[in-house]
Amino acid sequence: MKRQIKGVLNGTIASASYGTNPLFALPLFASGIGVNSVLFYRYAIAVVIFGLWLKFVKKISLRINFKELSFLFILGLLFSLSSLTLFEAFRYIEAGIACTILFIYPVLVAIIMAMFFRERMSFNVIVSIFLTSLGIVLLYHGGGSASLNIHGVSVVFASALLYALYIVGVKNIKTIRHINSLKMSFYVMLFGLLVYVVNLDFGRELQILNSPLLWGYVLGLALFPTIISLETINIAIKLIGSTKTAILGALEPLTAIFIGILFFDEHLTLRISIGVLLILFGVILAVTRKQTYKNSCTS
Repeated sequence: MKRQIKGVLNGTIASASYGTNPLFALPLFASGIGVNSVLFYRYAIAVVIFGLWLKFVKKISLRINFKELSFLFILGLLFSLSSLTLFEAFRYIEAGIACTILFIYPVLVAIIMAMFFRERMSFNVIVSIFLTSLGIVLLYHGGGSASLNIHGVSVVFASALLYALYIVGVKNIKTIRHINSLKMSFYVMLFGLLVYVVNLDFGRELQILNSPLLWGYVLGLALFPTIISLETINIAIKLIGSTKTAILGALEPLTAIFIGILFFDEHLTLRISIGVLLILFGVILAVTRKQTYKNSCTS
C-alpha cells in the first residue's frame, strides 16, 4: 500500500508540475527569446542544480557503463525532443489546448505496446482512439482565436509520440531498469541538453537573458516541469506502472488550461470544453483497460 500511495503521489506531482510549462515559457517567448534558447537554459540549469544535489547532498555515484549510457542517451533525446516540439506548438496554438492534445500520449503508449510488446488491442483502446480523435477535431474547429491549424496539431502529436516512446522505454528497457531514478533523471536531462547545444551552433546562437525576471522564468522551467516532473514521473512509472501514471496525467492538460485562462487570457468555449472532455475520457478509457498478457509493462 505504501508503494501504491507513493507512486500515486509522485504521478500526481509529475503531471501537475509538467503542466506549468506555459506559465514560465510563454513570458520568455513574449520577450523575444527563441525556443532553442529557452530550452537550453531550462536543461542547463536543471543539469547543474540536479547534478550538484546528487553529488553533495544525496552522495550518489553517477558512474554508468557504456551500454547503460547508450540507452540513457536515447531516452534523453526522446524526452528533450518532446519538449522542443511542445514548445514549438505554443507558437501556433494556445498552450492549454496544446497540452490537452499532448495528453493523447497514453493512447500512443497502448498502440506501441500492442505493436511491439504483444499487448492485445482491446475494444476500449479502439473506442478511446476514436474519442480522442473526435476531441481534437472539436478543438480544431473551435473558431476565432481558439481555432487550431494543422501544423500546430501535427507538432503536438509528434511531442506526444516522443513522450510515449520515453515512457515505454523507461519501463521496458531491461538494461536501465535497475538504475536509480535520480541517476536516470540526471542523465536524461544531460543528454537532452545536447539537442539545444547542437541547435544553437554550440552556443554561438544562444540569446542572452538581460533581466532578473527572465532568469526567474528559466529557473522555474528548470525546477518544476523539468527536475520535479522528470524525477517524479520516473519514480511513478517504476512504482505503479505506466498505466496508472498515465491516468494521473489528466492533471497535466487541466493545469495548463487553468494557467492559460488565469494568466494569459486564453479562451474556453463550450466546443473546446467538450473536446477536452472527450480527449480525457478517451485516454482514461484506454489506460484503465485490463492487461491481457502475463508480462505486462504496467501494474
